[in-house]
Amino acid sequence: EAAEQAASIQTLVTTLENRSIDTSYACTYFPNVFLTDTLNGNGTVLRAPPSVAGIGAIAQSERVSQPWFAPAGFNRGGLGRLGGSQGPVVQGTVMHLTKNERDTLYQAHANPIARFPSTGDVVVFGQRTLQQSASALDRINVRRLMIYLKKHIGNIADTILFDQNVEATWNRFKGLVEPFLSNVKTRFGITDYRLILDESTTTPDLVDQNI
Repeated sequence: EAAEQAASIQTLVTTLENRSIDTSYACTYFPNVFLTDTLNGNGTVLRAPPSVAGIGAIAQSERVSQPWFAPAGFNRGGLGRLGGSQGPVVQGTVMHLTKNERDTLYQAHANPIARFPSTGDVVVFGQRTLQQSASALDRINVRRLMIYLKKHIGNIADTILFDQNVEATWNRFKGLVEPFLSNVKTRFGITDYRLILDESTTTPDLVDQNI
């Protein structure tokens, strides 16, 4: 069993290295999980891909916190019932990962799903994206924060589209974005921010080009 387990982990690591995926918009998990099928009523245990557990952890984390909190660890990465009160229940993983194996997976940008026999918990124990370079965006919660900010600020920007490109319009935009960013800061999404929209960002040349 130990040989099979090591081989499976090594296969995943080698595959990730060979594919050279480099993006902060994707992530991967390991290993597969066992689910109790609650829909058919007979308690059938199904094997499911680890992505199901990963999505479940992200949904659970957002339900109890915010998109910019890490969907991992015992507080927000614990796996039990997925998809609400009628959803399938995670019973365990197809293999038990040691700490060294979790470290190996994490170094390869694969998020381990750990089973802790002493407590019976199944926990997502990582939140790395598939971005290869080290930066804040190699974490799932930071990428989700940026998606959240871009979407909501984009929606605000849509409200002033086609208005005159003048200081009054810039100030109206800033007046809408400032409280939004302040609210995100209050909810621990960002520690600080700087909002600039003036002649330095929208030069006369850009105004002449209708940009």
